[in-house]
Amino acid sequence: MYRKRFDEMDCSIARALDEVGEWWTLLIVRECTQGSRRFDEFQNGLGIARNVLTARLERMIELGILERFPIAERANTFGYRLTSKGEDLYPVLVALMQWGDRWLRPNGKPPIALVEHASGNAVETVEVRGAHGHALGYRDVRFAAGPGATKKTRDVIENRNDRVLGDPEA
Repeated sequence: MYRKRFDEMDCSIARALDEVGEWWTLLIVRECTQGSRRFDEFQNGLGIARNVLTARLERMIELGILERFPIAERANTFGYRLTSKGEDLYPVLVALMQWGDRWLRPNGKPPIALVEHASGNAVETVEVRGAHGHALGYRDVRFAAGPGATKKTRDVIENRNDRVLGDPEA
């Protein structure tokens, strides 16, 4: 099945989805954060077909999300682990988990609680926060042109701010 590519779109969300938008990718990252390292551990944990898993692992290595490493106790056997780029997806996973716990648990009881290992305190909800620590929604945030903004991006920013925040001069 053909999948649209977003690499020409001047949007970091679209470009990120090009790399991690296929659901197996984030589930493999999840498995890594739960200690899986070997092909059979991924396959058993996910119930994924071997050919699909092989393709996903190779693509994730190519993208720099995973790296392959030799497993010392097993000759000619390799494991997989997250790179720094892959580890940076952890807050994304936590945000998805927290959203799913809030909106998709029919009984309102999450199956897993995240607790800081050192203190035993519950992990806070992932939020966008302002300079003084208060939570911000999308209506509280103004888009501004970044250093990589094109003319088209500047137009999108202006249009978005007008539509979501209103015209400040009106």
